Amino acid sequence: TSKMVTYGFVGIGIMGRGMALNLRKKDFDLVVWNRTPEKCEELVAAGAKAVATPGDVIKSADITFACLADPEIACTVAFGPGGVVHAMGAGKSYVDCSTVDEETSLKIGEAVTAAGGRFLEAPVSGSKGPAEQGTLIFLAAGDEGLFKEATPALEAMGKKSVYLGKTGGGARMKLVVNMVMGSMMNAFAEGISLCEASDLDTTALLDVLDNGALANPMFKLKGPAMTKGEYPTAFPLKHQQKDMRLALALGDKLSVSMPVAAAANESFKKAKAAGKADADFSAVHSVLKK
Repeated sequence: TSKMVTYGFVGIGIMGRGMALNLRKKDFDLVVWNRTPEKCEELVAAGAKAVATPGDVIKSADITFACLADPEIACTVAFGPGGVVHAMGAGKSYVDCSTVDEETSLKIGEAVTAAGGRFLEAPVSGSKGPAEQGTLIFLAAGDEGLFKEATPALEAMGKKSVYLGKTGGGARMKLVVNMVMGSMMNAFAEGISLCEASDLDTTALLDVLDNGALANPMFKLKGPAMTKGEYPTAFPLKHQQKDMRLALALGDKLSVSMPVAAAANESFKKAKAAGKADADFSAVHSVLKK
């Protein structure tokens, strides 16, 4: 039963905080670590145990989840001193929910399995709200046995988990999903800007979009704040731009033409240069305004 399994969680950030709290809400035995230890205090208050290094999490837990900001941090936590790989061994499992490129995922996965452990990549679709509400979508690939064993935890943190075969499949699917999202956000922002510039009521635009074939949760969620020029961070623009870059690199490698995504990436780069890196990715609207 889930009571017998000890879970670990590495990376208590925008996403990890909500995810780890949901594991505690289901009363799972939990050990946590974060680069800045203060972020663990809330989880300790909720009954988790904080330890000094990622390696200590691996040693204490049967199945350890990680949710880290980018490939560089994911590699530091995996391969650095006191890291995941050094502590890895038989009977230990690592589920990496970080959004990274396929090469990084394969590199970490190979090191984990070479050390005797099991590996599953499980990047998530969803941002801060879904992480807190436990409605994330997990795009899992790698060890199928581990996927099945981790199901109770995945169900505590998400509303859907998809298994996509060999390691790398989850990373690729995540880039495809986020590429579509970034392109859509740009089209939406351009529409709002054109509406504003041509003396039309942006609330009416949102209403029309929401009642037609283009209705979608993202427009509904982001639109009202965007029309006010507000971009509260749920998914940082710098991370959206990183995902566009990685998706375009994948398209490059596979000779897939992606002119719309390429143009969207340029808008995100412009917004980043304009000081919007840490704002929500919807802040691309601010540099498209007249």
